[in-house]
Amino acid sequence: MTGGTRHDHFMGEALALARRAAQLDEVPVGAVVVQGDQVIGRGWNTVITDQDPTAHAEVNALRAAAQAVGNYRLPGCDVYVTLEPCPMCAGALVTARIQTVIFGATDPKAGAGGSIFQVLKNPLLNHQCAILEGIGADESARLLRNFFKARR
Repeated sequence: MTGGTRHDHFMGEALALARRAAQLDEVPVGAVVVQGDQVIGRGWNTVITDQDPTAHAEVNALRAAAQAVGNYRLPGCDVYVTLEPCPMCAGALVTARIQTVIFGATDPKAGAGGSIFQVLKNPLLNHQCAILEGIGADESARLLRNFFKARR
């Protein structure tokens, strides 16, 4: 990786996937699963395209990563996602044993990384994910604002 930080690099990949979602008229959210310095799973929202309410960026990225490593558990992996995960995605991240969730924009309507709910670090669950928020937040929020503004 040249220039910028590790976080900037991988969030940049997630932002590129969010733009891909927007091109499909999907809510612009992108996610990558990182193991070491390698992306092992990529995902973007495809709920409309796939007619699947579970096809959020995080879930799609987790599915790809699990296939890549041959295991539904992904310990030691980090997930970069442009928007704070919803409760469903946060549950999937915990189940996959993701080490750290790095997200851009907070979600004041459905965020499960602390904005409304705390699923990622809930001490009642059998795994907790570390959280780093605000990486790429401005660009993530801009993509979402522009997408919803165009729909109104």
